[in-house]
Amino acid sequence: MDDDDIEPVVWVGDAREQVQSKVVRADIGAALYDVQKGDKPPKAKPFKGIASGVLEIVTRFETDTFRTVYAVTIGRRVYVLHAFQKKSPKGRQTAKLDIEMIARRYKEAVEIEKEQ
Repeated sequence: MDDDDIEPVVWVGDAREQVQSKVVRADIGAALYDVQKGDKPPKAKPFKGIASGVLEIVTRFETDTFRTVYAVTIGRRVYVLHAFQKKSPKGRQTAKLDIEMIARRYKEAVEIEKEQ
């Protein structure tokens, strides 16, 4: 596989900084590399409520859960929309503020792609 087969990654907002600061960044990086190659990482699942083609990588370290949300249906690039440590008090439910941020960044990613 050469570099022409790898989809570029576009980090939206502070998503990259959030991944850099996490203890699970190697797992997230490996999963995103799978996405760049056109594969679905084993830890990825659809993120419902934003748009088709928005997925999340769920990574666990000790008792903490980290999520990285990305979009693959906006052009030929992988847009990483948000990365965060899951802290919702309601079990598996993602906090409303995180969902709102993902929706805003998805719209921003669509605009970025239009400008290309």
